[in-house]
Amino acid sequence: MLVETHGLTKRYRQVTALSDCTLGVARGEIFGLLGPNGAGKTTLLRLLLGFLRPTAGRATVEGLDCHRQSVAVRGRVAYLPGDARLFRQMRGRDALAFFAGIRAGGSLARSRQLAERLELDLSRRVAFMSTGMRQKLALAATLAADTPLVILDEPTANLDPTVRGIVARLVLEARERGRTVMFSSHVLSEVEEVCDRVVILRAGQLVHTQPMAELRQRHRIRLQLPGELPPIPESLRGQLTIVARDDGAVTLETPSELSPLLGWLATLPLVDVRIEPVGLRSIYDHYHHAPASGPNADSRGLLTGSP
Repeated sequence: MLVETHGLTKRYRQVTALSDCTLGVARGEIFGLLGPNGAGKTTLLRLLLGFLRPTAGRATVEGLDCHRQSVAVRGRVAYLPGDARLFRQMRGRDALAFFAGIRAGGSLARSRQLAERLELDLSRRVAFMSTGMRQKLALAATLAADTPLVILDEPTANLDPTVRGIVARLVLEARERGRTVMFSSHVLSEVEEVCDRVVILRAGQLVHTQPMAELRQRHRIRLQLPGELPPIPESLRGQLTIVARDDGAVTLETPSELSPLLGWLATLPLVDVRIEPVGLRSIYDHYHHAPASGPNADSRGLLTGSP
């Protein structure tokens, strides 16, 4: 694992910002962090960078202790904070030159290429750039750094949908070059698009870990029938779960491929049928719109709090 945390905790007197967080991030993985404001995402990232001292537990990046060896850790990380601030008196091209020059492996040519892909005018002074333009500038400076780990905290804030798509492609390209990306965002669709694995935080606790390859196989099937749903065939037991019934409408979920189910569905007297991916929204809402059954398990028995 490139990144590991063990029982990582941060308290401010009576407030616990992060509690007993244990996770691992593999090399070459795009790892998503989800949760509302105050869930602990930014606290976790700042602990990894050594900006905060943990109350308990420990974290490592490439085997280096994030608190005791924080300078060495930051040399291996390119970090885009959620509130990135730039030198307002500089022009865009000068800001990129500054950031490329202050760290080993910095490349002004690479940062300029990224700025061009983001359609950023580098001749403007930062003070006269819009919020979105400053975000593009910060992204170009961050992604240009040649580091094994990239941490992006709300990287697409204030960007239009077209540029959000460009940022998603840049993140995927970083993974193709062997880099590891930790990606915090409120935009579920872009997390779904780029991440290999996602964790959900709530009130400082890691409450669920979701491999995206597994989620992409799950589907929800909504059936409208003139009567009751016939018994599910024995051959499909374990592949279908009834999650709701309402006046002739039945909602099923499947964690596996659809093809074994289609033959059975074709035999039913259906008035209407809709099949859609489950998606991150339903997983996210499960944890943020309903009480959890415990710190390490959800109501469906999925183990949580570990990668």
